[in-house]
Amino acid sequence: MNKNTREAAPGDGLRSLRSTTLFRAVNFELYAKPNKAVIIFGIAAMLGCTGYMFYMNTNQKRNNYRTIVKSDDTMVLVEKASKWTD
Repeated sequence: MNKNTREAAPGDGLRSLRSTTLFRAVNFELYAKPNKAVIIFGIAAMLGCTGYMFYMNTNQKRNNYRTIVKSDDTMVLVEKASKWTD
């Protein structure tokens, strides 16, 4: 018998199937067991990025300036004259 073969246990999923080393290297996440510390860090990072984008969006809406492109392709910051013109 080959020493790479073993009995399939319930819950093994793809780990119990025969596969090549290349397939295991390319699809590493299918064979690695979940790491709770990495999962928590990833969720915190995603929430942090989403929160920062929300913060930047709300600050941009409170800004009293807008950019105007002149006919000579220069951009100028001008204070908003009215709330209706957005």
